[in-house]
Amino acid sequence: MKKVVYIILLAVMASGFAGCKKFLDVNKNPNDPTDESITPNLILSSSLHRMGSQMAISYAATGRWMGYWARSGTYGPNPDEEAYRITSTYESNEWSTWFDILNDLDVMEAKATELGEDFYTAAAKVLKTVGFMYLVDQYNNVPYTEAFDLNNQMFPKYDKGQDIYNDLFVQLDEALSLFQGVTEISSENEQFDIMFGGDVTNWIEFVNTQRLKLALRLVNVTGFDAAGQMAKITNEGFLKVTAYVQPGYTKDLNKQNPFWNSFKDLYDGSVADNFNRLNNYVKGKFQNNGDQARLERFFSPNGRSGTNYTGFNYGEVISNAPSASASADVAGPALAKGPDQAQWFFTSVESKFLQSEAIARGWLTGNAELSFRDAVTESFTWLGLTAAQATTYLDQTGVDIVEWPATAAEQIITIGMQKYLALTGVNNFEAWVDYRRIGVPTDLPLSLHPSRGNNIIPLRLQYPQSEFSFNQNSVSAEGTIDPQSSRIFWDVN
Repeated sequence: MKKVVYIILLAVMASGFAGCKKFLDVNKNPNDPTDESITPNLILSSSLHRMGSQMAISYAATGRWMGYWARSGTYGPNPDEEAYRITSTYESNEWSTWFDILNDLDVMEAKATELGEDFYTAAAKVLKTVGFMYLVDQYNNVPYTEAFDLNNQMFPKYDKGQDIYNDLFVQLDEALSLFQGVTEISSENEQFDIMFGGDVTNWIEFVNTQRLKLALRLVNVTGFDAAGQMAKITNEGFLKVTAYVQPGYTKDLNKQNPFWNSFKDLYDGSVADNFNRLNNYVKGKFQNNGDQARLERFFSPNGRSGTNYTGFNYGEVISNAPSASASADVAGPALAKGPDQAQWFFTSVESKFLQSEAIARGWLTGNAELSFRDAVTESFTWLGLTAAQATTYLDQTGVDIVEWPATAAEQIITIGMQKYLALTGVNNFEAWVDYRRIGVPTDLPLSLHPSRGNNIIPLRLQYPQSEFSFNQNSVSAEGTIDPQSSRIFWDVN
């Protein structure tokens, strides 16, 4: 069954969902997907795969900024990235890929609504909140209300990031209501929902967890009604297990697990990634704080065997640097298990750390310290280690990143630092969000590239060149954007 789903999924992906009709095309291939044949169930499978892949593999540069990864000695420096010189061409695929996925989801929502298929309408709504969250968190103001109405709005306006976030909460309300009204799940739902297998309870937990994630983005925004959002968390609670997507990954061309295929091995057995290697900053955070076990789960040793873990300082330009094969790769045994592994989408680890921070802030009831320890333990067990190892680590004395502080402000920093460590290579993007949101890690070093000057880790991305070429009036209305000083609306210092 999984193989069938994957074949259909690839066909849907190949169609591109361009949203534009082909005129004067008289050569119709009966085997090509048509608008009528691309149904909500197929779009759900395709979108889940693409979103999981995007979140897992497209933030390597972010991982390097955030002290997880660094350039291996096999490669020369990249001045634009390592000196934080962000232009309209840097990471421009972030814009196009997310809007392409979101266009698919918009089509899915419209078709499912027309057909009265509430399960798919609800799934589309909650998944769109994820995609637009990523866009706002990188660009701030983006097209939203006019984003997909190309027949009437060829040059969509930009909506304010704050307004978009406000509506994302509304979309979660609507998704929750629809899921709560689903009383029967078909075998089709089970087959094409490659994340939860049609389990509505899991989807509701996902809605709750996504609501908490969005809310915590806004901790510094004046007037945000945290209590009102927390009151909407249902009895199902938050994600208790990791949400994985699995369309039928296998060791074959274009069918391997995205993380494995990008950072471990290609289908022919050759090394996929000789660029990204262990960063000395996170190496020190593990090794100097009694946490060698997790280091060895996140990274593979030099040459993939032995006990040596050679890392690099981000941006450093040195001669005779260790080659890729003589340093630790970023696809350790807990992250890269095989070409057929499922791809994590939203981990139970992140879910628990979100809850821990919310408890420390007084948003949720519970014991903040116990919740913190539970989240760290979840990190250990998710990596294939034991709860006993987590307890030994947490019970250390004189180690500031594990000792529980007295004040709420200090507790939030400690929770954030452990979340940072727990998401190494798993969710590089969240580390960048928390760095801007709560200032963790507090001692993260800046790039050592000699041309960095006074530049800091970018606060956002620049709008892509495609917008200046094809939507000039709308993007120009945003004024001058400087990634060194222009902040996302929730990044309030």
